[in-house]
This record gives sequence, structure tokens and C-alpha cells, in this order.
Amino acid sequence: MKIRIVDAFTDRPFAGNPAGVLLFDTGAFPADDRLQQIAAEVNLSETAFAHRLPEDTPHADWALRWFTPTTEVDMCGHATLATAHVLHATGLATGTVRFAARCGVLTATAHEDGRITLDFPTSQLTPMTVPGLAEALGTTPLRVLDTSEHIGDLLVELADEKTVRALAPDLPALARTSRRGVIATARAEDPARGYDYVSRCFFPNVGIDEDPVTGSAHTALAPFWSARLGRDDLTGLQASARTGLVRTALRGDRTLLTGSAVTVIEGELLA
Repeated sequence: MKIRIVDAFTDRPFAGNPAGVLLFDTGAFPADDRLQQIAAEVNLSETAFAHRLPEDTPHADWALRWFTPTTEVDMCGHATLATAHVLHATGLATGTVRFAARCGVLTATAHEDGRITLDFPTSQLTPMTVPGLAEALGTTPLRVLDTSEHIGDLLVELADEKTVRALAPDLPALARTSRRGVIATARAEDPARGYDYVSRCFFPNVGIDEDPVTGSAHTALAPFWSARLGRDDLTGLQASARTGLVRTALRGDRTLLTGSAVTVIEGELLA
């Protein structure tokens, strides 16, 4: 079985967020523990597994699941982008691909320039107070919001871009404050650099200390920053060591996420 490593939300190798992608030629997934073993062996923040659905399946073309090295998740943007990239690069799909996933039906539309736009549910944000969060982060947040059920993060606004870039959180303490982790964000210091806001994402509860570029987080970042900046179409920079750009377009209860992807490794799964 072919296994691929794809760097997502970047147009160059060794940047963005790497995801494993496996396409099954059967009409069903292997056992859950088998998928988890493969994801642990790949040992990236997410490994995506997909199989084609019968032609008469309404609303979706492929079934899609995502696993971190330790658990299955409800929604993942960068591994969906990586899967769509592989489907188009191998000729298994053209135009728009519809995925049936735990969070509902997601679509991925390929553009002539190679970019792909994902259509995801917009996160619902709820202000909240979280004891111990400032100590875990090492800085006092300006705002803290809970995200919707499929994400399970805290969205934390910090004072400025420099504070986001300098974060060195206490990860065990951070794990006790949220279901999955924390999205830290601030307005861009200089929008002329090509992005409107910055973020970093820490997910210790699912085995990811820091995620390089997180598509699902941008379904919360998009409504948050669109409300503050007065524009529905924005660009976010995830300021991890690898970095990556996510172009967001808020469309009511849906958020469009656009980015590029590059396949960097192809191999065979022998076990």
C-alpha cells in the first residue's frame, strides 16, 4: 500500500505541516487499532486515511478519518488538504472532492494554480474564564474563548505578535486547561508583510506539543479576526518553526481555508 508524506499549507518542501496520507482500495477502513498503530508509526501530527465511497452515496465521494500518534480527532484541516492534494495529483479526483468525516461533509476544491480551498464548519466562540491559564502560558491573555465541539481548543488572544512568537508554555499545565489544547493569537505587527494575524497551536492532550500549521484552528481564528478587522477575507500566519499561511474566508456558518501542498515522500507500507 502506498503511503505519502505531504507538506500542507505551503508551496515548498519542508515547511507547512506534514501529514501522512493513505488511500485504501477497499470499501471500508481497517480496524481502529490498526489505523492508530500506523499513525503512531508515521508519528506526524496527523495521518489521514481515506477510501472511496460507492457511487450512489449521497453528498460524499470519499470517507476520511484522521489520527494523531495517540488518538483519533474529529476534524483536521492540513491532513484534509494533503489528502485532496494526493487525490488530484494521482488523477483520482478532479474539481471538487466531498469527504464524509466525523464532523460532517467537507469539500476540497482544486484551483488551476494548484491551490486547494477547503469548506469547513465555522467554529462557535464562547467567552470564558480559565483558572491557571495565564500561569501555564507564561503571559496574561486579553481574551479567552472556547471553540466548538469538533475542535475543543481554547482561543487565546495575546497582547501582540512578539508575545505569540516568544511563547514557551508549561505543556503539562496547559493540558489541564482544555480538551485538546490552546490556539494563541495576536494581530499582525505589520500587515504589509502579507498576513493579518499570527497564531501558534499547542495540543498536549492529543500528543502534539506544537502543531506546525493547523487548519481546524482557523475555523475559529477566521470569525474572531473578521469581527475585529472588519473583513471576511484574511490571511493568517502560523508562526511555528516551519511556518505556513492559511487564507481564510468567512461565509456565515462555513469557513473557507485555502492553501497549497507539496508531496515530499512516497513509500510502501509493508506491514
